[in-house]
This record gives sequence, structure tokens and C-alpha cells, in this order.
Amino acid sequence: MVGAAGLAGCSRKRPLAVGAKTSPAQAILAEAVAQHLEGRLGAPVERRLNLGDTLLAHQALITGVVDLYPEYSGLALTVIFKLPHESDPAIVFERVRNEYRIRSAVEWLEPLGCEGGFVMVVRADEARRAGLAALSDAARGGPGWKLGLPQEFLVQPAWFSRLMSVYALPLAGPTKTLEAGALYQALSAGEVNMVAGSPTDPQLESAEFQALKDDRGAFAPCQAALAVRAEALARTPGLRGALAQLAGKFTTAVLRTLARSVQLQHRPAAEVAAEALRQAGLR
Repeated sequence: MVGAAGLAGCSRKRPLAVGAKTSPAQAILAEAVAQHLEGRLGAPVERRLNLGDTLLAHQALITGVVDLYPEYSGLALTVIFKLPHESDPAIVFERVRNEYRIRSAVEWLEPLGCEGGFVMVVRADEARRAGLAALSDAARGGPGWKLGLPQEFLVQPAWFSRLMSVYALPLAGPTKTLEAGALYQALSAGEVNMVAGSPTDPQLESAEFQALKDDRGAFAPCQAALAVRAEALARTPGLRGALAQLAGKFTTAVLRTLARSVQLQHRPAAEVAAEALRQAGLR
């Protein structure tokens, strides 16, 4: 009898844990995933948000701290797997899928619909004055660029060196390291005149800022998808099918609007995620 009880205890499944890197967009995606799974699987799901940057989130995944989290294909390619730059989105996506499966026993699911990674942003009035639409325009002239970059950008030396090798931006001083939440304040105040933001930043809906097109492909394509431990898929009936329902449901424009509600209107991520699921026909 004791042995049977012990076996029953060992057979209990631990709750699924959904993680997220430290950003409003990631928190919304993770919360939407968690709520969707709770509804479809009928079991509570743990949230482990604010995991940090790409490498910290990946470490949490492979060690089992989380069972799944949203990642971006180009960041997985260059930061996690340290593979060479590639410009074709389909090639990047499939290469990442293969690397996850071979190296980490992780499944890389279908795209969620939005883009991540980095985009270089200037003030819109500066763009109009200097005729800037793309980074190649910024390379030809402008005021001399004072760059504001988040820590994650700078800890990957290849990103900055590739940006400069592809565009040779004329700089007007040393690069300034900024917290992600301070990038647009510094840009607005004139402390810097170009920052590395994210395509899902809600500030990009404002007429004050303009993202410059990466027309020479300095940054690898960054499609968002869920990285999921193969062990979690095996132990949880219905998990793969439930996650498949999220594919394509979160475009960049949708996620930017959701991030605005959290970051600028200070609404809870859980409330915003629930609305997003309803709008996507998943609630």
C-alpha cells in the first residue's frame, strides 16, 4: 500500500509554467498563453514573468524553471545558438527549429504573428527635416548620431558591429547605455537622437517617433514563436493542440496596441491579455 501511494504521488503532474522575458509585450504574450491554456486544459498554469534577457530566459527553459516562453527567431539564432546572421525569415525560422530540437530537446512552434528584435528609431521631426525613411538614409548624413542602446543590444558585440559595418552611421559621440524604459524619454529630451527600440514598442504609435527601415538587413528577422520543452508536451495531453490555436493571432500592430494599454495606460497585463483572447475568438 505504501508503495502504491508512493507511485501515485510520483505520477502527479506538476503545473505548467509559462515564462516571459522582461518587457510589456512579453508579459502580455505569456499571460495570454497562460489564460488560454487554463481555459483549454482546465488546470492552473504558473506565471514566471520578468525572467530577464534572452540568455536568462533560455536558461530557465532548459533547466525546467519554465516549460515554455515566447522567443524571437533572430535572437535565438544569434544569441542562444550563436549562429551567423541570416536575412531570409523562413531560413532563420527553420534553422532555429532544428537547433532547439537537436541541442535542447525543445520544440519551436509556429509563428505567433508578431515581430520582435530591434528597430532603430529617431524623432519624427528629425526624420522629416533630414529626409529619413531608412537606415541607409541615416548613413548618408543627418546631424551625426548619438545612439541610445539597451543593455541587451550592447552585450552582444556582433549586433553593434554589424549595424556599423552595414551602415557606417556617422556618430557624434559615444554610445549611451539606457534602460529599455528610458529609451524614448532620452530620445524625446534630445539626450540621444537615435535609439534601438522594439517593433512592438507602443511609442511607435505616436507621431513623435519614427522607426527607420532596415533596408540593408543588418538585423536578423525576428518572428515570435513559443519555445516549449519536449518533456512538457509529452506529459500534458492537449498541450500541443491548445498552443497551435495561438499561431498567427498576435500581429505586431495588435501587440503594440496591447503594450500601450499596459505600459502607457497602466492596465494589468492579465486584463489586457484576456481582451486580446476574446478579440481573437479564443475566449
